[in-house]
Amino acid sequence: MEIIDAIPIDLDPNSVKTKLKTTDLQSITELTRQALSLAEPRAVFTAAYIEKKDDDQVVIDGQCFKSRVLRKNLDDVGRVFPAVVTIGHRIEKAARQSADMLTQYYLDQIGNLILAEARSELIRRLCRQFALDKLSWMSPGSLEDWPIQAQVQLFALFGEAPAAIGVQLTESLLMLPGKSVSGIFFPSASTFFSCRLCPRERCEGRKARYDETAAREYGILK
Repeated sequence: MEIIDAIPIDLDPNSVKTKLKTTDLQSITELTRQALSLAEPRAVFTAAYIEKKDDDQVVIDGQCFKSRVLRKNLDDVGRVFPAVVTIGHRIEKAARQSADMLTQYYLDQIGNLILAEARSELIRRLCRQFALDKLSWMSPGSLEDWPIQAQVQLFALFGEAPAAIGVQLTESLLMLPGKSVSGIFFPSASTFFSCRLCPRERCEGRKARYDETAAREYGILK
């Protein structure tokens, strides 16, 4: 079990401006600097081993994860890296306290970008530390095939470690602070995107188009 107390984050305001589809570089620059000063990017991860594989489930360090997609992604994998990443609660608090709706929106979205960069930096660190070429990841709740209830088994792999980075799992299976992500990182030849298997049309976080052929190959579309 390893805890990273400070993940270095580099976020270019011009890139943020483009992603937020605005021309107001001055405001975005100021808010990006504010958000970076408030962010507390931290992570906990562990190297875990696959003990058993069935048709639609996999056992990792004694915890059974039922997911046909996860199982297929781990076909040729023996070791995975469960992780929790957070940027703390201060950006969310600043957004709530702002009287300006646009500022609230920008801070919230910049917080999402910082969280995504923290996760990417963790991937880079894992690849360096364990001599891996590429890592993909899956999060509970990202697909109907792997529902949010899997958070229970995932957090069981960490014991009390998430509390050390300020993250707790609520009874409703949500993480606090809200700007937190959890999942299982695994070696892969190409980057896996859960979006390719999700037919939901409206999703601002979509990273890849829905692929019906891939959904059939993974066995989640008959």
